[in-house]
Amino acid sequence: MSSIEAALAYMSTAWQGSKLGLDRTVRLLKALGNPQDKLKFVHITGTNGKGSTAAMIESVLRHSGYKTGLFTSPAITRFNERIRINGEDIPDEDVVSLVEMMKPIAAAMDDDTPTEFEVVTAMAMQYFCDQKVDIAVLEVGMGGRGDSTNVIKTPEAAVFAAIGLDHTDFLGDTLEKIAREKAGIIKEGTSVISYPQPEEAAAVIREACEQTHSTLYTVKEEDVTVKKCDLTGCTFDFAGMKDLFVPLCGTYQPSNAAVAITAAKALAEKGWNITEESIRAGIGSVRWLGRFEVLRTEPPVILDGSHNPHGISATVKTLKEQFGDRKIIFVVGVMADKDVHGIFESLVPLAKEFHAVTPHNVRSMAAKDLAKLLESLGSTAYGYDTIEEGIRQAIENAGDTYPVVAIGSLYFSNDIRTALKEFL
Repeated sequence: MSSIEAALAYMSTAWQGSKLGLDRTVRLLKALGNPQDKLKFVHITGTNGKGSTAAMIESVLRHSGYKTGLFTSPAITRFNERIRINGEDIPDEDVVSLVEMMKPIAAAMDDDTPTEFEVVTAMAMQYFCDQKVDIAVLEVGMGGRGDSTNVIKTPEAAVFAAIGLDHTDFLGDTLEKIAREKAGIIKEGTSVISYPQPEEAAAVIREACEQTHSTLYTVKEEDVTVKKCDLTGCTFDFAGMKDLFVPLCGTYQPSNAAVAITAAKALAEKGWNITEESIRAGIGSVRWLGRFEVLRTEPPVILDGSHNPHGISATVKTLKEQFGDRKIIFVVGVMADKDVHGIFESLVPLAKEFHAVTPHNVRSMAAKDLAKLLESLGSTAYGYDTIEEGIRQAIENAGDTYPVVAIGSLYFSNDIRTALKEFL
C-alpha cells in the first residue's frame, strides 16, 4: 500500500461520523496556530450548485492574477481534488505529511474525536496558509452555522447557492429552518451574494443581513438572459455583459454563473482587481466534474450528481430541454437516507428503463431495493450486484438510440466514470 493509500485509509477509519458544531475544529486549528486567521476567504453555502459556483469564483479570481485556494467536497475522482491551489490538486506527499501532522493532534482529543471532514478542513487551512494563497474559496460541507468551515472570521464574501430541502435530519424540515442554518455563515459586515431563492429562504437571508449590518446582493432571474444551452455549455447575458459562455451544461448554470459574477463584482468593490476580461475568462474556462457532465455526445452519455428533489428538478428541466420527448436509460444509485421517492418520481416519465446499482458507501441503498421502489413507481427497473454490470447493460440496451444518464449520487461518480471507460 502506498503512503497516500495508507493515509487515506487511516482517515476513513480513524475519523468517522458526521457531527455539527465548531468546538472540535476550533481545537484542531488552535493546535496548528490558527492558520485560518492569516487567510482571506469567500465562503459558499447552499443546497445545490455550491460546488460549481465555488469553482467559477475561484476561476475568476485565478484569472484575475491571484493565487487561489479551493476547498470542496465530496471528492469526485480522488481525495486530492478537495484541496486545490490555482486549480491544481494537492500533491500526494502533501496529503501524507498533513495527515501525519494531524494524527497526534486528533488523538489528543479522545474525549471528543473529530470527524474526517473536520480534520480535512483543518488540513486545508494549514495548506492554504503554508502556500500563502491570496484568497481561498471554501465550500460548506453541510448547513453553515455548525459546519466546520464556519470557524473563519468575516469573509470577503458570503455566497448562497440555491437552497432546497436536504439533510433535513440535521438542518430542519422546512426551507426556513434550513436557510437559518445556512445564514449562520453571515458575520458582521459581510458582503452577501444570493442566488434567486424561494421567499421563505430569501426572507431569512435578508433578516440575517440586517442583523449583522451586511450588504446583500441578490441575483434576479429576470436579469439572466439565456441565449443558448446545449451539451457544450450555455451562452447568456448578465449585468450588462453580452454573450458570456460557461462550459457547463444545465439550464441552471447561467444563474450559478450570475451569482459568481455578482460575487466577483462585490469583491471588486472591496478593492480586488477583477475586470470584465478576467470574469469572462474565468467563467469561460471553468471545469466541474459530476454535474451534468457530458462523457460522450453521440449517443449521449451524461453523469449527474443530483441527489435531492430540488437538484433533480433542475436536472429534469435540462433533460427535457436537451432531449425533448426522447426516452432515457438511467443508471441510478442513491444514499438510503435521502428522499428516494422524491428524487426518482420525476424521472419516471422520462425513462425507458432504470438500471440500479449500489454506490460504494455505507449509507447506500441496495440496488435490488432501489429497483423494487422504481418498479412500484410504474417503471421498468433492474438491480445489479456491481456498478460495472449495471453500466454494461445500460450501454448495451441504449445502442445508438437512447441517451444514457447516470444519476443519483456524487458518491458513485468516479465508479461510473471508471466503468464507462470500458464501453466508450
